[in-house]
Amino acid sequence: VARRDGRFQQADGGTIFLDEIGEISLAVQIKLLRFLQEHEFERVGGNRTIKVDVRIIAATNRNLRERIQQGLFREDLYYRLNVISLEMPPLRQRTSDIGLLAHHFLTKFAQENGKTINALNDAAMEKLLRYPWPGNVRELENAIERAVITCRGDTLRAEDLAISVAPTDARKAASDYPPIPGSSLGELERFAILKTLEHTGGSTSRAAEILGISPRKIQYKLQAYQKGATPEREREA
Repeated sequence: VARRDGRFQQADGGTIFLDEIGEISLAVQIKLLRFLQEHEFERVGGNRTIKVDVRIIAATNRNLRERIQQGLFREDLYYRLNVISLEMPPLRQRTSDIGLLAHHFLTKFAQENGKTINALNDAAMEKLLRYPWPGNVRELENAIERAVITCRGDTLRAEDLAISVAPTDARKAASDYPPIPGSSLGELERFAILKTLEHTGGSTSRAAEILGISPRKIQYKLQAYQKGATPEREREA
């Protein structure tokens, strides 16, 4: 009954942001590729070609090269999108952002839930800084929202946070050199991983390159260490 301009036409002369680009279907990928090549499209049900000038910024938390190998993402679309690439480091590698983000989410969710929560105490902040955040900013946002809902005072406490951290700081654990002989291979591996991460400033990719293992294995080991798993328990599991 009426015509409505689509997003690309609305963005003519400006920028459009496509989030989670790795999740779009192959059918939509073909249409997007054509638009990127020709800068034009036709409306659904229309017969006139419309040309627009739009800058595209796309984001994803997927490894698009792996998606290409799995047949889930078009290689030609990948190269069309990947003109300038910006990689956002995981939250565990930029711990200075954790406090700022936590306070932002605290204010946001306190207002949404009609609560007067003014701050996080020192124990809560320490817990946030020690947690590895495998889910990055979204996991942090979710953790703060849940903590705000369950908090009963005007200060968010460590016990309000439903996250688990190792009883001792990983860097402190790595400082105690394991005795040789007298240490298991698992203990030596733990020391090597934590000490190398300390040397690389928390970069799992650089640590993996130095140690000759995959970043995924380091992440798996860190999760086990955060849960307090001993090398012996890892082997049993």
